[in-house]
Amino acid sequence: MALSLKQKIQDPRQGVYLIGTTPPKMGTDKAQLETIAKKLLNRLHEIEYDGVVIYDIQDESSRISAPRPFPFKKTVDPREYSQLISQLSHLDVITYKSVAQRDESEFNTWLDETANKFKLKNLVLVGSPSSTGNIKLSLPNAYKALSEDKNSVFLGGVTIAERHASKRNEHDRLLEKIDQGCDFFISQAVYNAQETIDLITSYSRSCRHKGISPKRIILTFTPCGGEKTLDFMKWLGISVPEATKWRILDSNDSLNESIRICRDNLNQVLQSCAHLDVPLGLNIESLTNRKEEIDASINLYRLLKATMELNLAEKQIA
Repeated sequence: MALSLKQKIQDPRQGVYLIGTTPPKMGTDKAQLETIAKKLLNRLHEIEYDGVVIYDIQDESSRISAPRPFPFKKTVDPREYSQLISQLSHLDVITYKSVAQRDESEFNTWLDETANKFKLKNLVLVGSPSSTGNIKLSLPNAYKALSEDKNSVFLGGVTIAERHASKRNEHDRLLEKIDQGCDFFISQAVYNAQETIDLITSYSRSCRHKGISPKRIILTFTPCGGEKTLDFMKWLGISVPEATKWRILDSNDSLNESIRICRDNLNQVLQSCAHLDVPLGLNIESLTNRKEEIDASINLYRLLKATMELNLAEKQIA
């Protein structure tokens, strides 16, 4: 019998390979929604993957004063798209939920709907993008409400290596989130290998000092086709070293160069963290809806999955 996504994530001997995507824009009718979902799954039919991550896109303009490189568009309810993708693919999905916009009572109603109407069990809760603005529910209070909810949820959290680079406490945040019920973490897109290595190292050491087994960190990678996407990555807070930026922009083929960079970065992470006991996973996304970048994300997935599977096989015979 095939393992569920939850079972794979919880078993450190298993590889975990995900595809990340955003729901279509708000106002998309049901027939068109199904057309879009089938188009995505047709693109993915030649690769083997364990599930799909459906993001909850929010207007993050309160986090940064610079204008958003791509205009913000509201999307259909991520739960609706998650349910559709799961029904069409017969695979598990992980659904993101930004919690700041609803108070606790509204969030509890949302949880009931998620379990009973949409039949979704794998969630990643996300807090407010900044400490300013109208925050109706904090992430810790959302975790608390979830712990008191009668429905069974497999809960994940977000981890940001860039935050660790500036504040040096992301590993502590991960341990707090584990205490609050998180069973796995999904990273922001990796373009700075050293920051990710530093985070995983601190996290591993902290888990060892506490005498607990580290929960899995699923590393996100994305292709980058040029300056506009790089600007968007910067706006999102993704750290791109200066040399990496010019390696992409000065290349005759920015997309394929970005794929090589992602492979190099993953190799650095795997080699530097080989002696640690942190199970890793892979999540591949396209940050834009440009066809070339979406197609490139499939090539990136193939390459990085092969890289991780080789690493996993070597670990098991070591």
